[in-house]
Amino acid sequence: MEQPTPRTSAVVPWSLLLLCLVSGALQARAQPNSNGFISIDCGGPTGYVDHTTGLSYTTDAGFIDADAGNNHNISVEYITPSTPKSSYSVRSFPSETRNCYTLSSLVSGFKYLIRGEFLYGNYDDLNTLPIFDLYIGVNFWTKVNILEAGTAVYTEAIMVVPNGSLQVCLMKTSSGTPFISGLDLRPLKNKLYPLANETQALVLLYRFNFGPTDSHDIIRYPLDPYDRIWFPFIVHATDWTDMSTDMNVNADVDQLFQPPEAVMQTAITPRNVSNNIEFRLNLQSFPYNLGMGYIYTLYFCELDDLSSSKAVREYYIYKNGVLDYSKAYTPTYLSDGYFYSTGPFQADQSIVISLDATAESTLPPIINAIELFAVIATTTLGTDEQDGATIHLHELKIVIIVHARCLKLSLVSY
Repeated sequence: MEQPTPRTSAVVPWSLLLLCLVSGALQARAQPNSNGFISIDCGGPTGYVDHTTGLSYTTDAGFIDADAGNNHNISVEYITPSTPKSSYSVRSFPSETRNCYTLSSLVSGFKYLIRGEFLYGNYDDLNTLPIFDLYIGVNFWTKVNILEAGTAVYTEAIMVVPNGSLQVCLMKTSSGTPFISGLDLRPLKNKLYPLANETQALVLLYRFNFGPTDSHDIIRYPLDPYDRIWFPFIVHATDWTDMSTDMNVNADVDQLFQPPEAVMQTAITPRNVSNNIEFRLNLQSFPYNLGMGYIYTLYFCELDDLSSSKAVREYYIYKNGVLDYSKAYTPTYLSDGYFYSTGPFQADQSIVISLDATAESTLPPIINAIELFAVIATTTLGTDEQDGATIHLHELKIVIIVHARCLKLSLVSY
């Protein structure tokens, strides 16, 4: 297999700072809305329609025992124009050791995106950042570690649900009081993310959209019909060129990932035509050994019309210094495209993805977006039938923390 030419890299700093964790939490009989969405504001006093997404949120009263936990509002100093309303309040559990949400009315065998949200916001006036555990049924899932009072921690997994109900529990430890801000469930077409199946789930590590110039330019529903959250990756204009178009991007209805058009309408490319692109995705912040490995998806769309010129843009894709695909990739003008892992691969402390222009290319590589997932095994386990019914659960064992410094974007010259 062809080996890459040795490189020297200059890491480009960037301004977006965010934390992401992937998990979920849930209870009772909530009815999905017309598109199958369930959106829960934990600790909120009433339901409402979110003014940004247009989605209807319900309180968590029907998902957990009425006497479980306490409702609080976060401190006003942590509410900004970009703070979602679902983060204004939390439900905390200072007394009970174990508190469980249950989400019902799911379709057995269907694929779902499950997302949890945690914004501490000094709701308890203690200024003490908590650490607590999440369980799925009786199985340990992840440790939630709140690192900043004003930074939301999100959790997300893509999984096939084996039964009509799913239960997630918050477990108190010796390091503070468990709490939760919100829960979302979004049905997916079963053909999407094909490596999420009956035996394994995908836990999100990174999802970035390249090309936006505003760190608050987050893309989700309704621009993404599945309400995935695409965070902007902000680059320095001295080294990078932001590309964008207002023209429609053709989408393949049979595509396996179906990114939103707004994501594919922006991209980045090195300002210096002799430079290439390299990503180093840090895995050291993830405390679990992911035996099944990782998968990634890279999204590409040519935004410059090269048909009337002799310009050529084509590049090879390397993973950890090894050519990942034998052929050079050429993005198609105004048509979404992607390159993805067909199976899990192993990595140690980091994953390095490089886009290297071919000798015939006159233009540097471009990229529109990236997703990285951990692949985890799922098992079918039941709860105590004395709880009223046997609920089959997927076992998810991972903590996901995404930090700005964990993803480094480099310019590569040789």
